[in-house]
Order: sequence, then C-alpha cells, then structure tokens
Amino acid sequence: MRRSQFLKAGAGLFCLGLTSEHSLASLGGTARARLKSSATQSLPYPASDYRETVLGRAGGTIRASVAIDTGSLDPHAISATNCEWIGRILFDNLVYLDEHGNATPWLATSWTISPDGKTYRFFLRDDVTFSDGAKFNAEAVLVNLAHMRDPATKSPLAASYIQPYASGRALDEYIVELMLHAPYSPFLNVLAQSFLGLESPKAILDRPKTLGGHPVGSGPFVLESYLPQKGMSFIKRRDYHWAPPLIGHQGPAYLDRMEFEFVPDASVRYFSLASGEYDFTIDAPPQAAGAIAADSTLELTSRVRMGCPNRGIAFNVDKFPFDDVNIRRAAALSIDREGIADVVGFGLYRPIANFLAENTPFYDPSFADQLNFNRALANAILDQAGWSARDTDGIRLKDGQRLAATAIVTQSYTSIPMIVEMQADLKKIGFALQLEQIPLSELLQQRNSGQYQAMTAGVWHTNTPDALYINYHSSQIPSHLHGGQNVSRLTDAALDMLLEQARETNDPVLKKTLYAQAQARLVALVPAVPLYDNQSVIAYQSRLQGVVYDTSHETPLFQTVWLESMAA
Repeated sequence: MRRSQFLKAGAGLFCLGLTSEHSLASLGGTARARLKSSATQSLPYPASDYRETVLGRAGGTIRASVAIDTGSLDPHAISATNCEWIGRILFDNLVYLDEHGNATPWLATSWTISPDGKTYRFFLRDDVTFSDGAKFNAEAVLVNLAHMRDPATKSPLAASYIQPYASGRALDEYIVELMLHAPYSPFLNVLAQSFLGLESPKAILDRPKTLGGHPVGSGPFVLESYLPQKGMSFIKRRDYHWAPPLIGHQGPAYLDRMEFEFVPDASVRYFSLASGEYDFTIDAPPQAAGAIAADSTLELTSRVRMGCPNRGIAFNVDKFPFDDVNIRRAAALSIDREGIADVVGFGLYRPIANFLAENTPFYDPSFADQLNFNRALANAILDQAGWSARDTDGIRLKDGQRLAATAIVTQSYTSIPMIVEMQADLKKIGFALQLEQIPLSELLQQRNSGQYQAMTAGVWHTNTPDALYINYHSSQIPSHLHGGQNVSRLTDAALDMLLEQARETNDPVLKKTLYAQAQARLVALVPAVPLYDNQSVIAYQSRLQGVVYDTSHETPLFQTVWLESMAA
C-alpha cells in the first residue's frame, strides 16, 4: 500500500483519503465495478458519448459546485480549465470536432482550404444572433480574432493558438476569408476550442473592459449573475437553435436555469453532493471516488483530456545531471507510475508512459511501453554509465560526484504527494532528488532564466497533437521575453523538423507518419517523466439525464442535460 492516507483539501482534512487499493477492496461488487469502469473505460470513447440519444424533459433548475473561480468569463482572456465547459454554456464556435478529431460544421456550415494551406474560407450560418441582439456574420468573426490578438486582452492562450493568423476579410456578409502567415494544420482544431468561443462584436467594441464580468455570447444559456469567488447563474436562451449538428440536439437547452457555487474544499463538494444540496459537481474529488461509486443515487465519470499527460517532472537537459540522456532514461524507468496514480487519483487516474494522451489524434501506441517502470533496467543503465559506486547513504557516485539534483516545486494539491513519491522511487536506484518548494512568482523567474535542474511540469490540454510542438519545440523554450512551455529546454533539430512539418501539412497520412516519428524521438530523448493522464472528473445525481461530452475537452455539455424528476 502506498503511503498517502490523507490529503489536504482546502482548509480541512479530507478523511475519505484511502488509497485506491484499500478503497476498491472495501467496496461491494457493484460499486467496485462502477469505479473500475469510470477509471478504465477504453479509449477512444464511443461515439454515443458525444451525441444525444433520448429526447429530454424541458424545465427545472440544477445547482452545482465547482472548485475554483476562473477570475474572468471572457474566454479570450483566460487559460483556466473551467473555461472549457463554461465556454459551451455561453458561447459558440465556428467549427466542432467529431470524436476522431475532424472538424464538422457549427456556426460555419462549410469551408475551403487553399492548396498552400494558408487561406481558409468559411461559409457562415445566417440565422444566428448574440444574446444582446448583435448579428453573427463575417464581421463578427473578424472582430473576435482581433480581440484575441489585441495586447489589451492579455490573452494567455487564444492569441497563441492563432499566432499564424495574418489577416481576414469579409467576402460577403456571411463569407469570411482568413489568411495565415504559414500553413498551420491545427487551425481548425483550435477554432473548435472553448478558449476561441465567439463573443458579441457589439460588446467587444463598446465595452471591452467589462467582458470578464459581463460576457455576451450566442450560446444556449445567458449569464444572469457572476459574483467572483462566490458563484454564477445562467438562464436558458429560449430562441437558441444552432447547436452543433454532431451532438444531435435541436432547439434550446432543456434546463431553465443553472446555479454554480465556487467550493474550494473537496470534502464539502463531496458531502454536499451526497446530501442532495447540489445536483452536480465539477472537479469531483478523487478521494471520494469509492464513496460515490458505492452510492446508487450518484454517477461518477473520469475522462482523459487530449494533449500531453501529467509530466511529474521535467528535466532541464542543459543542466547536470540531466544533460546525460542515460540519467534521464534511468530516472524515468525507475518511477512506479501505477503507484503514484493510486496516491494522487485514488483509482481514477490512468498511468501513462507516453508523451501524448492516447485519445489525441495521431497517438501511436508503438511507444507506450518503452518507459514503463523497470527498476532493474534503470540500475543497469546507471551501472553502464559509470555510476556503479555508492556512498554510505546508498547514493551513486562517479569520479567522487554524487548522483543528485534539486527539483523546484510549488504547493499544490497533487504535485507535492506526486513529487514525494517520485523522490522515494529515485532513491531506490541511488539517485538523491531534493525538493525545493518556492513561491509561484519565484518559480516563474527561475523557469524563464533556466536556472534549475528539474521542475514539476504539469499537463497541457489541447485537442490536437500540436501539443507536442507547444511543449517540446525549441522555439517554445521560456525566457524573460517569451513565456513558452518547453521547460525541459530541449533543442533537437530532428524533433523540431518533424513537428514543423506536421504543423504545415493537412495530409492525414503524412501527419500520422510525422507524429509517430516525433513520439519515437521523444521517447528516445526523455525530456520529462510522463506519469498519468490529465483527466476531467465529474459526479452528479442519478436523476440528471442526458449528460453528453464535448469532443474537444471531454467536459459535459449542459444544453443536453435534463431532470428525470423535478423533485428538489
């Protein structure tokens, strides 16, 4: 059994913190099967998860809890995870992905791409309006793209996703042409993400500074109120009738109203759901997974987000000892991912030893096992690399130097237990990993200067394999002038070329080949230690029906949710 029996959650101590091994053993057969199903559902997910299959009942209000506030409801100005599902409540997008990652119509009914991959022409719906009465048309698209790139928006995500966008023009009221600096094959994928949801052009132009608290979209719900750090409420837009055709839902949402409360304490989110105070919780606490599975009145789902999985630690390949690929490979092989996933995810998280989540387009399973836990092989690699001697503490030596490094970390609900487990695993092969916990501001300074040996790296969710470019291309190394995500500071000409070519081609056969080669190269270079998938965990009352999942983010679409019973 792993060491963590209790985990801090908010200000309180959450006493449902049994390890998954213990939790599963203590559950009845039905509950055990429900928990296992939620954790191990095969990927990719079935098409039925993304489509409405039964007509629902209109009416009613639901109350829901969510862990944290986004600080703003302007999707162009935030990178918060909650934007993924809030975006589908308030906003619509030009395109929507199918379950295979292919773009399908939404507010754009069709589009063409020039042979050189640099010009996109979109043909738009002519019956869509924003909730303030503004028309959706070609000009609205251009105003939104300009807002994403406006320095005043301070976009942490949307602007970077459309960085290749050069200019656009309206060819007709409902035909818009967008020109790129260079071919950019992820363009349609990123246009489908909630972070690029379309806002009212009138609101953008008339009151850009108030969009964070009073956004206006064309989505199935309208914001009624938003109280920072307290909650938000939404009411149904009764004339809505332009949902993505792929989800199979016609007309307005079923629910009349939704109320969300920000509840940082994980124990409160669980107990208030179990008691019926809330109907739904985003960020369902993994510690409570066993209890939720054992409760016949509750439903639990845990779904893998596309992109890069949790990289427990990123190595600075410019610094000793991680400038030696043998050290990096041995370290990665020494990590017991299944054990760590148990500690952090309590049976819900899926361990993974690859650099791309397996439901991401062009994931290649050929490399899934090459960095799997293998302590014997890790020891053999270090012996062969000349680190065979040991000091009195069992730490390896070479030419009188200890095999040791420091990883910088910040306080986090998951990162501290995770990195402590990694530290223990590394010590078993004679590697001394010291942990230096520092404030986020200081960590960002060191991250940008490159003055660290290793650091916790987290996840990167996006609905395209271009996540590999974002995290490992040499142009993405962070600096004081550029906030890139390549915290391994990896520079590899072969990998760069593969990722650049994959960005430039729209040929699916060629992209498959290029991304397979990129994944093989990353497994050979080992710039980080992938641990477990980035997962979206929700729980809700069984009387809620019609939960359909968004294809880009694996989060719920609330317009299809309905109440089987109107009982309070």
